[in-house]
Amino acid sequence: MRRTSVSQPTKQKPITAHDPHEKPARYSPSNPKKPTLLVKMQSAWGSQSQRARYFKTGAIVFVLFILFYYLSPSGVDLANPNSHASGQPGQKPVDPALGTEKCTRAYSKDKPLIQYVLMIDAGSTGSRIHVYKFNNCGPAPELEAEVLFKQTAKIEGQSSGLSAYKDDPEAAARSLDQLLDEAVKVVPEKLQGCSPIAVKATAGLRLIGPEKSQKILEAVRNRLETKYPFPVVSREENGVAIMDGSDEGVYAWITTNYLLGKIGGPDPDETAAVFDLGGGSTQIVFQPSFEGLKSGGMPDKLADGDHKYELDFGGRKFTLYQHSHLGYGLMSAREAILATLLADLHEAHKASGSTEWIHKQPIVNPCYSAGMSKVAKVPIPSDHPLAALATNGKLEVNMTGPEVGAPAQCRSLAERILKKDAPCTLTPCSFNGVHQPSIAKTFAREPVYFLSYFYDRTQPLGMPSSFTLREMADLAARVCGGKKEWDVFTSIPGAMEELSDRPEHCMDLNFMVALTHTGYEMPIDREVRIAKQIKGNELGWCLGASLPLLSKGSGWQCKVKEIH
Repeated sequence: MRRTSVSQPTKQKPITAHDPHEKPARYSPSNPKKPTLLVKMQSAWGSQSQRARYFKTGAIVFVLFILFYYLSPSGVDLANPNSHASGQPGQKPVDPALGTEKCTRAYSKDKPLIQYVLMIDAGSTGSRIHVYKFNNCGPAPELEAEVLFKQTAKIEGQSSGLSAYKDDPEAAARSLDQLLDEAVKVVPEKLQGCSPIAVKATAGLRLIGPEKSQKILEAVRNRLETKYPFPVVSREENGVAIMDGSDEGVYAWITTNYLLGKIGGPDPDETAAVFDLGGGSTQIVFQPSFEGLKSGGMPDKLADGDHKYELDFGGRKFTLYQHSHLGYGLMSAREAILATLLADLHEAHKASGSTEWIHKQPIVNPCYSAGMSKVAKVPIPSDHPLAALATNGKLEVNMTGPEVGAPAQCRSLAERILKKDAPCTLTPCSFNGVHQPSIAKTFAREPVYFLSYFYDRTQPLGMPSSFTLREMADLAARVCGGKKEWDVFTSIPGAMEELSDRPEHCMDLNFMVALTHTGYEMPIDREVRIAKQIKGNELGWCLGASLPLLSKGSGWQCKVKEIH
């Protein structure tokens, strides 16, 4: 709180100056002299001047107070923010159920004590809702809890996300009801009209094309606005929209570093890198340091381009490297690896002109665990010679793992889809011709967090919260070895169930090793950390995207005037 200090004149009795060389008796009150008329007039004039000065000073203080009040930025509270019991600060709910244990009143009179934000992550494999509860006890909103996290029910053999209904927009919109019905239960009824909701679609909708995706988004917006009480963020602010890949990665970076306490405070701290592996795309975001690298032809700063992201957050400025690799999420990578294997086999049998090899016997897939089989659906381009055998663009093929695990051969297939030899216009590059500063040189010691599928494929198999890429490669080799090498997993609760009837676990882990070590060029002994939550809050981009919605002018209007 800013304070205005005004010095007031001090009231004093008139004092006559003493000459130290005079006799003391001259100033003795025992011989008072009668004041003359001139002295009386001077005394009276002095009193009036003193009163005038008081009046002028008071007027100035009053004017300064009025100017301070009206020219202060919005949200500045003139009351002591810590004196919650004084009745001076912001709103205090009458209903105790709408309060918080952190304080009794809001920091500012312009904000409610409690705010909820709803964020729907419409991903390629399914939709998920996050409901966050914030309190306004301080000058900045504080995350109190993630009160709801729920995802759409899995559908065997296919996605449960919006993209699964690419030809039926209304069905896509209805698929979110199971999430929103739960949100209605956890957000207090009196606060629902002031709890904004946004839907951010990611790689799944990007891949089905703009026309179909737009129809789905319009159907979702219409259902939210007509069936549910939450105010929907406006079109201008992309309240129901496909999120740009760069925002997806940066929001995940904000979420992770905010929860780690590395950003949002006044003290600078080294930030963590975020590697987020989704179903259709994967994101990388980190804050590179070029200090001391100018020698040897290395740049001294991050080159300009789409990969450069300037961020102001918590009073600090960050220059981040970010990129979203569309088509390199885990599910997209599976399809690409299978398609590469099938293309190799087709090339090998092309001379015979026959396609009997496809169904004559199971195809040996080095990316399946030893001794395990499964019917795979392999995407086939419409102009491919095998397209006539496909149904809805996919060819069903019976595949089986080799007798002995083949992690190296699997990783070779995974590395091929990375296209390391693609033309690179701005060096250095990671893969597929994409520029990326060297992690080994510009981010050598800072923490690295692996999110989403990185966590989902390693933690259930007993991996600790931090491990090296070499240890992840060792895990992939053991999984590829099949049941005869799975004895180590029998003592890990749930591990055998995770591996059972899922031969593609071998493929997933080898792709992760290829992506991080070969693609991003991280040293094989680099330690990384996996996490699903920090301090009880779900990681990912959703929290980072929710924080701006707590501010005025973020694209939504409260539907109620007062909350009691």
